[in-house]
Amino acid sequence: MPNGRVTRLRGLLAERGFEAILIGSGYNRRYISGFTGSSGMVLVTDSDCYLLTDFRYRTQAPEQAPGFKIVEHGANPMQDVKELLAQHKISKLAFEQDHVVYSQFASWTETLAGIALEPASGLVEQLRMIKEEAELQVMQEAAELADKTFRHILNIIRPGVREKDIALEMEVYMRSHGATSSSFDTIVASGERSALPHGVASDRVIRENEFVKLDFGAYYNGYCSDLTRTVVVGKPEDKHREIYDIVLEAQLHALSSIKPGMTGREADALARDVIAKYGYGDLFGHGTGHGLGMEIHEAPRLSKLSDTILTPGMTVTVEPGIYVPGFGGVRIEDDIVITETGIKILTSSPKEFTVLG
Repeated sequence: MPNGRVTRLRGLLAERGFEAILIGSGYNRRYISGFTGSSGMVLVTDSDCYLLTDFRYRTQAPEQAPGFKIVEHGANPMQDVKELLAQHKISKLAFEQDHVVYSQFASWTETLAGIALEPASGLVEQLRMIKEEAELQVMQEAAELADKTFRHILNIIRPGVREKDIALEMEVYMRSHGATSSSFDTIVASGERSALPHGVASDRVIRENEFVKLDFGAYYNGYCSDLTRTVVVGKPEDKHREIYDIVLEAQLHALSSIKPGMTGREADALARDVIAKYGYGDLFGHGTGHGLGMEIHEAPRLSKLSDTILTPGMTVTVEPGIYVPGFGGVRIEDDIVITETGIKILTSSPKEFTVLG
């Protein structure tokens, strides 16, 4: 699998006139090489690909990165890079401009004197946007684990329980059922805190007659899932039901209408226009969705600013919300993959208005 990715990457390099690229960011390094270690760099030329890492990974690197020439680098890895570039007679080296801080760049410039360092943005990320079948299978399993976690936690949520305790129970459940970790800091936001779009679990105790918003995901075999559901504990007010029904209508409309060839902006409008129609447009301040994969937030985006064309194989979330300060908020989120004719929904947790207790 990594060899096919290298081939596609070389095609992008050729299109942009790059002789070689140095990849140091962890997710991109793993995507191209398969290597899961915490330290290392990948160098791809038009004829060879190298994985440079240290002595800790002497055994692991060749096992995980078949087809790569493994280089155990010295104290200054860039000195080894310089020697490889000289062997290939390469005078221009592309680097990941979005993942290199200035101090690194300054050091590289000094070590690689005589080599032109050429900034490149999003080359590997462009490949990662289109998921392979093996990736989609892992993401389906990650989504199913999130669904199981939601079913489990419904039995735990009740008045008197802290948000943090709910989040811990979810984390334990996901890990004990195969996840490496959660995809991100689990959001459990109750009552007025549910109006915080990213209200990470706090010491607040859940009370009667209020929303509880759960936003979480399983990090499973290198890929993320991302699921949001909102429930009511106790007796709901009319306002609870009103804003829940609007968000659900917006989300279902988007899910039924998103298709390949649409831009991220057009997909965003599907949900946004429904919420605006009911007068809550100002209380939906984030995008309708984001790309999902090795990282919890990656390209493409479903937002007012995105011109990216949705293409089969892209995986995104669909997560409209309404957030009423001082009262509470609702978000409903599913993970989907763009198909040739529309979408496939990876998550399957129920979305009907749910009252607990």
